[in-house]
Amino acid sequence: MLLLLRELGRDTLKTSGELIKITVPAVIVVKILEELGLIIYISMMLEPVMELMGLPGPLGLVWATGILTSLYGAVGVYAALAPGLELTGAQVTVLCSVMLIAHSLPVEMAITKRAGAGLLPVGAIRLLGALAYGVLLHHFCSFFHLWQEPARMFFQAEAGDKTLWSWAVAQVTNLGLIVVIIFFILVAMRLLKTIGLLALLERLLRPVLPLFGMSHRAAPVTVVGMIMGLGYGGALIIRETTTGSMDSREIFNSLALMSLSHGLVEDTLLMMAIGGMLGGILWGRLLFSLLVIFILVRIIDRLRSARSAAG
Repeated sequence: MLLLLRELGRDTLKTSGELIKITVPAVIVVKILEELGLIIYISMMLEPVMELMGLPGPLGLVWATGILTSLYGAVGVYAALAPGLELTGAQVTVLCSVMLIAHSLPVEMAITKRAGAGLLPVGAIRLLGALAYGVLLHHFCSFFHLWQEPARMFFQAEAGDKTLWSWAVAQVTNLGLIVVIIFFILVAMRLLKTIGLLALLERLLRPVLPLFGMSHRAAPVTVVGMIMGLGYGGALIIRETTTGSMDSREIFNSLALMSLSHGLVEDTLLMMAIGGMLGGILWGRLLFSLLVIFILVRIIDRLRSARSAAG
């Protein structure tokens, strides 16, 4: 037990170290922008896109941070901005969903490129897919009046006097809360692995993947990427390409599916921790991803068949 706690503590400190390196500069930049009055102008620039998804303009800065850095960086900016906004559970779920699809693009796009997929098509799938799902989820929640109650707010704003000291205290408190969240996510991951839930999810996904242009060779790799994250899945595909066991079509289909739906456990737990609803950030996202890739595979196959017939 002591050894397990020590491992969890070490993993938490390692993850938190990476978090602090990203989040602290991001939060400071947000504060500077706020003091200079530039948040309003940035929000106005991002507002048309965010409005399509029923979100206020300032949340565009949260998503932009996630796209360029990581989900943890986005959570840090969210912690700084969200307490000043009156968000519903549906709005937080939409924000979490689009961040889950499109985040850490500089790092993850480099992985997909190395694994054999083009930057432009996979980048378009992630950004346009995130926007499309955000719009659909927003309208779905509005039509069925889902999650319209005020969002659960885990982070605090600075005190009423709004001095620099009160702001710093609030941000340190929020950062400490994020570290606690990381610890419990790691505990949950260990528990889910121990009780076999991750293996069960893998068994459920593997039989359906051939419907999405992947053979039995690509299925295990794809499932690992979907459950554990694009870094894991991409690394496995890079290894598989050296053996020639996956063709280019399977590689693209696998990476496209992973790009829309990956980190189904850890990333989903993080978004749940800040108020995202499971139905939207996991089940809806997974269904949307499978549907998009199902349609995309058939369109590409038809185009290839037409080209072959013409040739």
